[in-house]
Amino acid sequence: MSKHLDAVTFGEAMAMFYANEPGPLSEVFSFSKALAGAESNVATGLSRLEHPTGYVTKLGEDNFGEFITQAMNKENINTDSITYTKEHSTGMLIKSKVLTGDPKVEYFRKNSAASKLSLADFDESYFASAGHLHVTSISSALSKSCHEFSIHAMDFMKSKGKTVSLDPNLRPTLWPDTETMVNTINDLATRCDWFLPGLSEGRILTGLDTPEEIAAYYLARGASLVVIKLGPEGAYYKTSEQEGYVQGFKVEKVIDTVGAGDGFAVGVISAMLEKLPIAEAVKRGNAIGALAVMSPGDMDGLPTREGLAKFMN
Repeated sequence: MSKHLDAVTFGEAMAMFYANEPGPLSEVFSFSKALAGAESNVATGLSRLEHPTGYVTKLGEDNFGEFITQAMNKENINTDSITYTKEHSTGMLIKSKVLTGDPKVEYFRKNSAASKLSLADFDESYFASAGHLHVTSISSALSKSCHEFSIHAMDFMKSKGKTVSLDPNLRPTLWPDTETMVNTINDLATRCDWFLPGLSEGRILTGLDTPEEIAAYYLARGASLVVIKLGPEGAYYKTSEQEGYVQGFKVEKVIDTVGAGDGFAVGVISAMLEKLPIAEAVKRGNAIGALAVMSPGDMDGLPTREGLAKFMN
C-alpha cells in the first residue's frame, strides 16, 4: 500500500463499451472498451497530474472487474482497497458516438457489486493515508449501504483534519424522487469543504437563481469554498473572504460533453492540493473542463502536467 496518497475517492467504476460509429446503438456493431465512472474519471485525472490517488470500490470476480483493475493500474491509481465478490457482477454501460453534444448512454448496473459497498469495506488506515477525499452523490443514490459508506467516509476524513470535496453530479434517474435527491445531497454538502455544483444543479438543489445566492447558501451550511460551473462562461467561486468570476477557455468544437464536470473537479482539486490561489484553481478547472468537451471519450481529454501547461499557455 502507498505510504501516502494525495487523494482518495470511491464509487462505481464500470466497463464502458462506446460505439465506433455514429447512429442508434441498436444498429451499431463495432464498439471499443474503456473504464468509466465519474469518480474513476477524477482519480485518473489526478493521477495524470502526478497526485498519488487511491480508488475504493467493490467489483465482481469477473472479466469486467479484472479489466477495471488493470485499467486503473495502468493509470497508476492505487487499487489496494478494492474488494471483490462472487455474489454480484461488475456494472457496465454502452455509449453512442456523437459528432457533437450529448451521447446516448445506457447503464447495466442494477444490483452491481459496487452497489453492495458497505461499512464493512471501509478501511480506516487506507483513508487515513490520504490527504483529501473526493465524493459524488452518485454513490449515495446506488443503495442504502453506499450512502452509509459515503457519510462515514466524509465524517471520518473531516475528523482526521483532511479536506473533502463534493461534486453533486446529479443523476435524477438513480433517485426515487427529486425531494429525496435534494435532501440527501444537501445533507452531504454540510459535510464537505469544497462544493462543486453546476449552475443548473445549484438551482435544483436550493431553489435559488444566481451563483452568488447558491454559493452563499452552501457557505452558510459549512462549506469553506463553493465553485459553481457556468459552462462556456467559466465559473464563479466564493469563500467567506473572497469571490469572483473566472472566464472559461475557448472551445473550438464540442465533441462529447461527458466527463467535463469531472475534469473541472480534477483541475480545482489538484490546484488546491498544490496550495495555488483559488482563482488559479478555478482557472485550471475551466481548462480541463474545456479539454474534456473537445475529446471523444470520458477520459481522453484529461491531460498530463505537460499537456495542461501547453493548453493553458
